[in-house]
Amino acid sequence: MGLDREQLRMTFDEDAPLYDRARPPYPPQAVADLTREARLGPGARVLEIGCGTGIFTEALAERGLKVTAVEIGEHMAAAARRRLATYADVEIAVCAFEEYDLPPERFDLVVAATSFHWVDPAVRVEKSADALRPGGALAILQTTDVAGEDGRFVAESQDCYLRYDPDVKLGFRLPTSEELPREMAELDCSPRFAKVALRRYLWKRTYSAAAYRDLLRTYSAVRALGERGERLADCVESLVNARFGGSITKQLLTELRIATTPKDA
Repeated sequence: MGLDREQLRMTFDEDAPLYDRARPPYPPQAVADLTREARLGPGARVLEIGCGTGIFTEALAERGLKVTAVEIGEHMAAAARRRLATYADVEIAVCAFEEYDLPPERFDLVVAATSFHWVDPAVRVEKSADALRPGGALAILQTTDVAGEDGRFVAESQDCYLRYDPDVKLGFRLPTSEELPREMAELDCSPRFAKVALRRYLWKRTYSAAAYRDLLRTYSAVRALGERGERLADCVESLVNARFGGSITKQLLTELRIATTPKDA
């Protein structure tokens, strides 16, 4: 029986140190574009949904923003506090965003970096809008593997997935960046936002076999497989060592959506 969204989003808290060292950062240009387009200067108030171990939070704090981060996992929040210990203007609340009590003073930005899809769809857009001042912005970042020069690795690694993941189908391939939809209906059609802008960033990241194994072990779908997930990750690590010289380069697409509330809201 598959795990539901509530169970899957808690799997990350099982090994916060692994997540902290394995997950990649975000393109610096995405951070720069976000702060510029949302017109965020030092001291601007930010509410972050699902900060994890503080990877994106740190990029915001470095720019002098005042961040309140909401994180459901106690171990992830503890790791974020360690990472962000030198930033006086960062506060971390341990709870689900759905249960977070919004303060009376509204925020200049609500941001979700690889976390928005984990929030209840019935709540996430409306509550984000409720948290914002007139003219404030909701920013959603998501990074996806897309087709690139690693096509042979993707094809050969399917044997590992077929062996250990019963939900994998034959013939899997990564989408190209052009094939991914540019629309996000719940934002594009929401009356709570006046406009939605999309920016895309294609970039590459090289992993050693061991580092890629660690990355796989942070994915909720792999973690949900339990011991089979560990064997899958071991299988892929062995493949990278045996067939790809000990490292692979992944093509990544980071999408940044910025939705702005009406200034007269």
